[in-house]
Amino acid sequence: MSYFSRIVDRMVNEKIPPKRRKRMVVFLAIITLLSMTTTTVAWFTVNTFAGVDSLDLHISVSAQLKVAMQDYGTDLDRYTKVITNDMIDEYLAAQNTSLEEMILDPVTTSGGTIFTNQRGTERQPNDRSYLEFDCYFIATEEMWVHLTTEGTEAGNDDGTKVTTTSTGPKADVVNCTRVGFTTTESGTAIYEPNKGVAVNNQNTFDLPSGTMVYSNNTRIFHIDQLKPTKVTIRLWIEGNDPECDDDVQDAQLSVQLSFVGCDENNQPIS
Repeated sequence: MSYFSRIVDRMVNEKIPPKRRKRMVVFLAIITLLSMTTTTVAWFTVNTFAGVDSLDLHISVSAQLKVAMQDYGTDLDRYTKVITNDMIDEYLAAQNTSLEEMILDPVTTSGGTIFTNQRGTERQPNDRSYLEFDCYFIATEEMWVHLTTEGTEAGNDDGTKVTTTSTGPKADVVNCTRVGFTTTESGTAIYEPNKGVAVNNQNTFDLPSGTMVYSNNTRIFHIDQLKPTKVTIRLWIEGNDPECDDDVQDAQLSVQLSFVGCDENNQPIS
């Protein structure tokens, strides 16, 4: 028996007059319709496979840090100042994929390490879902590493930002993007550009739009002196974000990540 049939039977049993009964049924139908149409819409339409159309990723570090896609121990000469798309593609080649082939269909997560699709099925990294790769950071002194909007050097436009060349509704792709950083010691920190209402109990942080201010909130991991620290970086489109709908399919996405080292008082180390 349907919901409305049960309501009508109850009205009959309670001897509600037919005219009043009809008005109440119509009212209930309108309320139900409104509740269906005003619910926040997220996720792409089920069974579509048109996620982010193109993805550009650039990682840079400030003067006191170096980074690599492999653990080179304390051989500082083998570490670099940037991670490029080509370097990430070399990493992805072992998994028979590339950034150009990365679709980034929406997924969701609570802790930033295990991801599921709209149906609740667990998704694997770099397989039409989310991007995942490892970097190794090293420095000549102990520090807390922060994400920063500042350039690595004066005049450099390589600070952290998430942008798109797509226009109109597709541009909302920058609001449902997430980037996670996981280390054994510090756990997982999730960067949410243009942070909105929390979804799926995610504990995320955003960066200031003006002058960069460093705090415990912008810390993402800790490294010891001359000890390579493995950081797993994950990039995904958050399906539960209210702006993750069909409008952002086939959008272009550019993600620029910049890191700086600070002391225990959150002061940049020069």
